[in-house]
Amino acid sequence: MSKMSIVRFLTMPVAVGLFFFASAAGAVEIKVLISGGFSAALAELKPEFERATGHRLVITRAASMGSAPETIPSRLQRGEPADVLVMVGDALEELARQGRVAAGTRIDLALSLLGMSVRAGAPKPDIKTVETFKRAMLEAKSVVFSTSASGVYFSSKLFLQLGIADQMKAKSRSIGNEPVGPMVARGDAEVALAQISELLPVKGLDYAGPLPSEIQMVTVFSGAVAAGAGEPQAARALLEFLASPLAAPAIVKSAMEPMKSP
Repeated sequence: MSKMSIVRFLTMPVAVGLFFFASAAGAVEIKVLISGGFSAALAELKPEFERATGHRLVITRAASMGSAPETIPSRLQRGEPADVLVMVGDALEELARQGRVAAGTRIDLALSLLGMSVRAGAPKPDIKTVETFKRAMLEAKSVVFSTSASGVYFSSKLFLQLGIADQMKAKSRSIGNEPVGPMVARGDAEVALAQISELLPVKGLDYAGPLPSEIQMVTVFSGAVAAGAGEPQAARALLEFLASPLAAPAIVKSAMEPMKSP
């Protein structure tokens, strides 16, 4: 993002008050808990937001759901401090019902699709149709996916729908303590199934393509201010920036679709 782009953003009505506050109040540290799907976009946008506001983002990546100690719900339950939550919208809504999200602060940021990757140099399976995807799953020696929304979809719905749940049970793993892409890149598994935006940035992977449209799952990624945030105003400024038109190119670059403004 150029300096001129930042100037244009600062003149947008939706952002003027937020960024005026940011500069007037001085630099603060914003603690962000974020799930993998939106991580690449935030990494791209982080330097410009920090330069424009003086704030510093402290980013912790964690799964949107699940009971493992590393997930966002588990971190919040044990009292880990957070200002901003960026995660799967359905999981964020569940946290809101638990009182862990500041009321009225949710902003939907992007739509994300699921895809497949293999280790760089390995044959890329044809997954253009439902039948070829099913065959690729049956022929794979090992498959990994996350414990978050995408993994729940694969293990609890899609494999059942395709009639291959029993065959996949012995050779698939749900991973909660690290992203699945690097596991495949270093040879610990043959196939990674995940949000496309999580797979593309990983070195050592070859992207095989998106799931066929008939079995694709569209995921909404959303952000909100965490209940009890230490820096709620700066947190709101970050969320407004991520939802602004100037964040859209980074979101598109990460293989997601920005949400349309109301």
